[in-house]
Amino acid sequence: MSNYSGTTGNGTAAHGEDAGFGQRVDQLGSDAQQFIDNARSAVADLGQTLDLKGRVERNPYGTLAIAVGVGYVLGGGLFTPLTGRILKLGVRLAALPFVKDELLGMAESAFQGYQTGRGTPPSGSV
Repeated sequence: MSNYSGTTGNGTAAHGEDAGFGQRVDQLGSDAQQFIDNARSAVADLGQTLDLKGRVERNPYGTLAIAVGVGYVLGGGLFTPLTGRILKLGVRLAALPFVKDELLGMAESAFQGYQTGRGTPPSGSV
Protein backbone atom coordinates (compact mmCIF):
# COMPACT_ATOMS: atom_id res chain seq x y z
CA MET A 1 0.00 0.00 0.00
CA SER A 2 1.46 3.37 -0.97
CA ASN A 3 1.03 6.59 0.98
CA TYR A 4 0.55 10.10 -0.33
CA SER A 5 3.81 11.99 -0.04
CA GLY A 6 2.20 14.75 2.05
CA THR A 7 0.91 12.43 4.78
CA THR A 8 2.44 10.16 7.34
CA GLY A 9 1.56 6.50 7.76
CA ASN A 10 -1.43 7.27 10.03
CA GLY A 11 -3.05 9.78 7.59
CA THR A 12 -2.03 12.99 9.36
CA ALA A 13 -0.26 15.80 7.57
CA ALA A 14 3.48 15.86 7.38
CA HIS A 15 5.31 17.83 10.05
CA GLY A 16 6.08 20.85 7.83
CA GLU A 17 2.45 21.35 6.78
CA ASP A 18 1.16 20.81 10.32
CA ALA A 19 3.41 23.55 11.64
CA GLY A 20 2.01 26.05 9.10
CA PHE A 21 -1.58 25.19 10.01
CA GLY A 22 -0.81 25.43 13.73
CA GLN A 23 0.76 28.84 13.25
CA ARG A 24 -2.31 30.05 11.39
CA VAL A 25 -4.59 28.79 14.16
CA ASP A 26 -2.40 30.49 16.77
CA GLN A 27 -2.47 33.72 14.72
CA LEU A 28 -6.26 33.58 14.43
CA GLY A 29 -6.53 33.03 18.17
CA SER A 30 -4.28 35.98 18.97
CA ASP A 31 -6.16 38.17 16.45
CA ALA A 32 -9.47 37.21 18.04
CA GLN A 33 -8.11 37.95 21.51
CA GLN A 34 -6.85 41.35 20.34
CA PHE A 35 -10.26 42.10 18.82
CA ILE A 36 -12.00 41.17 22.08
CA ASP A 37 -9.61 43.34 24.08
CA ASN A 38 -10.19 46.28 21.73
CA ALA A 39 -13.97 45.84 21.96
CA ARG A 40 -13.85 45.75 25.77
CA SER A 41 -11.70 48.87 25.79
CA ALA A 42 -14.11 50.67 23.46
CA VAL A 43 -17.11 49.72 25.63
CA ALA A 44 -15.28 50.88 28.77
CA ASP A 45 -14.39 54.20 27.11
CA LEU A 46 -17.99 54.69 25.99
CA GLY A 47 -19.22 53.89 29.49
CA GLN A 48 -16.89 56.47 31.00
CA THR A 49 -17.88 59.07 28.40
CA LEU A 50 -21.61 58.57 28.95
CA ASP A 51 -21.21 58.10 32.74
CA LEU A 52 -23.98 55.51 32.75
CA LYS A 53 -23.55 54.51 36.38
CA GLY A 54 -23.73 58.12 37.50
CA ARG A 55 -26.81 58.79 35.39
CA VAL A 56 -28.58 55.73 36.77
CA GLU A 57 -27.76 56.78 40.34
CA ARG A 58 -28.92 60.37 39.78
CA ASN A 59 -32.06 59.60 37.77
CA PRO A 60 -33.03 55.91 37.80
CA TYR A 61 -36.59 56.34 36.49
CA GLY A 62 -35.54 58.58 33.62
CA THR A 63 -32.82 56.14 32.66
CA LEU A 64 -35.32 53.30 32.75
CA ALA A 65 -37.75 55.26 30.57
CA ILE A 66 -35.01 55.95 28.02
CA ALA A 67 -34.02 52.28 27.99
CA VAL A 68 -37.64 51.21 27.43
CA GLY A 69 -38.01 53.75 24.61
CA VAL A 70 -34.82 52.64 22.89
CA GLY A 71 -35.84 48.99 23.25
CA TYR A 72 -39.28 49.75 21.82
CA VAL A 73 -37.81 51.47 18.77
CA LEU A 74 -35.10 48.86 18.21
CA GLY A 75 -37.65 46.08 18.69
CA GLY A 76 -39.67 47.36 15.74
CA GLY A 77 -42.46 49.04 17.66
CA LEU A 78 -42.13 52.33 15.84
CA PHE A 79 -44.44 51.42 12.96
CA THR A 80 -47.23 49.65 14.83
CA PRO A 81 -50.88 50.63 15.37
CA LEU A 82 -50.13 51.21 19.05
CA THR A 83 -47.54 53.84 18.17
CA GLY A 84 -50.04 55.55 15.87
CA ARG A 85 -52.61 55.76 18.66
CA ILE A 86 -49.99 57.05 21.12
CA LEU A 87 -48.92 59.75 18.65
CA LYS A 88 -52.51 60.85 18.05
CA LEU A 89 -53.10 61.07 21.78
CA GLY A 90 -49.85 62.96 22.23
CA VAL A 91 -50.77 65.51 19.56
CA ARG A 92 -54.16 66.04 21.18
CA LEU A 93 -52.62 66.48 24.61
CA ALA A 94 -50.00 68.86 23.24
CA ALA A 95 -52.65 70.97 21.53
CA LEU A 96 -54.89 71.11 24.61
CA PRO A 97 -53.07 74.04 26.33
CA PHE A 98 -53.22 76.10 23.13
CA VAL A 99 -56.95 75.45 22.71
CA LYS A 100 -57.56 76.24 26.39
CA ASP A 101 -55.67 79.54 26.14
CA GLU A 102 -57.60 80.49 23.01
CA LEU A 103 -60.96 79.70 24.60
CA LEU A 104 -60.06 81.63 27.76
CA GLY A 105 -58.98 84.61 25.66
CA MET A 106 -62.28 84.55 23.76
CA ALA A 107 -64.27 84.26 27.00
CA GLU A 108 -62.36 87.15 28.61
CA SER A 109 -62.89 89.42 25.62
CA ALA A 110 -66.60 88.56 25.55
CA PHE A 111 -66.92 89.19 29.28
CA GLN A 112 -65.08 92.53 29.02
CA GLY A 113 -67.29 93.54 26.11
CA TYR A 114 -70.39 92.75 28.15
CA GLN A 115 -69.13 94.76 31.14
CA THR A 116 -68.34 97.85 29.07
CA GLY A 117 -71.74 97.77 27.39
CA ARG A 118 -70.49 96.83 23.95
CA GLY A 119 -71.93 93.35 24.15
CA THR A 120 -75.52 92.31 24.46
CA PRO A 121 -76.56 90.64 27.69
CA PRO A 122 -77.43 87.00 27.54
CA SER A 123 -81.11 86.26 27.00
CA GLY A 124 -83.17 86.03 30.15
CA SER A 125 -81.05 88.47 32.19
CA VAL A 126 -82.19 91.87 33.37
